[in-house]
Amino acid sequence: MTSSRTFKPTGSSDANFYRLFDIFALFTAFQCSALFYSLELTPIYMVAVLSVALSFLYCAEILSAYRSWRAGKFRTMVMCAWGALFISFAFLLLISFVFKFSDSLSRIGLGLWFLLSVAYMYGWRLATYLFKRNRRRLGINLRNVAIVGATESAVHLYNEINKNDELGFKFLGFYDDRKPERLFENSVKHDVAGRIQDAVTAARNGNIGVLYIALPMKADKRIADILLQLGDTTVDVHIIPDFLVSSLIHARIEHVGELDTLSVFESPFIGAREFIKRTEDIVVSSIILALISPILIAIAFAVKFTSKGPVIFKQDRYGLDGRKIKVWKFRSMSVTENSSVVTQATKNDSRITPLGGFLRRTSLDELPQFINVLKGDMSIVGPRPHAVAHNEEYRKKVEFYMLRHKAKPGITGWAQINGWRGETDTLNKMEKRVEFDLHYIKHWSLWFDVQIIFMTIFKGFKNANAY
Repeated sequence: MTSSRTFKPTGSSDANFYRLFDIFALFTAFQCSALFYSLELTPIYMVAVLSVALSFLYCAEILSAYRSWRAGKFRTMVMCAWGALFISFAFLLLISFVFKFSDSLSRIGLGLWFLLSVAYMYGWRLATYLFKRNRRRLGINLRNVAIVGATESAVHLYNEINKNDELGFKFLGFYDDRKPERLFENSVKHDVAGRIQDAVTAARNGNIGVLYIALPMKADKRIADILLQLGDTTVDVHIIPDFLVSSLIHARIEHVGELDTLSVFESPFIGAREFIKRTEDIVVSSIILALISPILIAIAFAVKFTSKGPVIFKQDRYGLDGRKIKVWKFRSMSVTENSSVVTQATKNDSRITPLGGFLRRTSLDELPQFINVLKGDMSIVGPRPHAVAHNEEYRKKVEFYMLRHKAKPGITGWAQINGWRGETDTLNKMEKRVEFDLHYIKHWSLWFDVQIIFMTIFKGFKNANAY
């Protein structure tokens, strides 16, 4: 296999340091718990320690716990580590039960080991974070940063630099050749330090350590000229994608032979991610179906005996990659529309049965969709499926609307828990729903799904906009 000739992978320079300290924290926590509770290091406990360590490293990679946190949030970094820790100990309990050696493990000892691991992982991360932040606030290890191009992408970058002082960046200003009236409106309130050539000169003089180029894609010749001039400097140069490209759902380096390509329209659920997402769906939907089976039976009888028609309404929807699927719902209306024209339910809709109104307000009508999840047509978390007729209508009105189908439709989603559910009687409502759906697809992670599921439990089932 040939390696990439254009793009090289990059990562956090502290990643291996973090991995090492996490494993050290796990072993130290175990040793402390063994001393406090007089545990003997038997072969069973050696297997337990190795199982936790290996599963922790695997889960930490899945949750992106070791990505570059120079530009990340401390709280998110800690939560990722704790999430991986919780899963690894849950895995230990599972295998100890399956292989019948749980009686050989001290429950109090394991509990103490887990709590000490939580404390140690938080403690050393906090100490590292405070040390780096204080050094940068004192002006130590600061880097002079400038941005070429007063564009929308540039302003977004400036805002991130400005609100994250732990980055250790000292912002010098924007550099642009255009007249003030042609600059991005939100950049006008910031002083433009000079022309682009001034930035090149400052870089050559060693006054700029990091230079970000945030010019639009159509200025490719200008960008090439700037890079050529910066070729004899030691400045770090980064190109910020045009705002149109950076706002798309996914960007990934692909290889066709020895040629590298940048994908911008692609599902993030490929390879191991697809396996993780499917495993999550099977496990969660199986548990939920087992728990709610009495409720499903009760609702089915109630629907059957309160109105005429089928208990289950199967409606055509678009699934992954725009393929049609049959989505199951408890029938909540006196009619079952599934044609090329579907009228959305509105407040006090005469088609909704009395029981159906209650089911829709509480989202109980959607419980059969867990069967769709188990079948593989849907996911627990993802963009909500729309009627085919609505898809055909809004794909012509909302930019990037069909990119919602780069993920399986979900029972709950990021848009729904943020209030963008129910009737879309205005174009703006549909645009906001699509915006949140694409944000979810672009930033998907297992931890993100867990957050959405928990938020759904507390505020996602009942909504004033659902009728």
